[in-house]
Amino acid sequence: MPARSPEEIHPTFAAAFNAGDESALIELYESEAALMPDPEHVLTGTEQVRAALKQFLALNGRMTAEVKHVVQTGDLALLVAEWSITGSGADGSPVELASRSIEVARRQADGSWRYVIDAPFGRPLTS
Repeated sequence: MPARSPEEIHPTFAAAFNAGDESALIELYESEAALMPDPEHVLTGTEQVRAALKQFLALNGRMTAEVKHVVQTGDLALLVAEWSITGSGADGSPVELASRSIEVARRQADGSWRYVIDAPFGRPLTS
């Protein structure tokens, strides 16, 4: 299901993640999108983004996402959200991830919105 507004991207992503729907997640990215799966690395293009998302999906977790800010100008939007994932590591141990993400999305020719830049760990949450 495509996001029809910048505000829909995070809830659409969370729903696809919770369903384990890799294809729906990939559809939320432009073909040459950049993803920072951690603060040290930038991955670009569909195949690299897919590989990183598979690692997150392997947690078999539950994601929540709350949109905090959307700044839109024309066909571009800057997005900020707070998200968390609770899941299990490969050894079955509990895993909890949470952060404040920063993304740039672009309106597509069909009116949907896709990530151009996704930095899920853009600004880590502090206690």
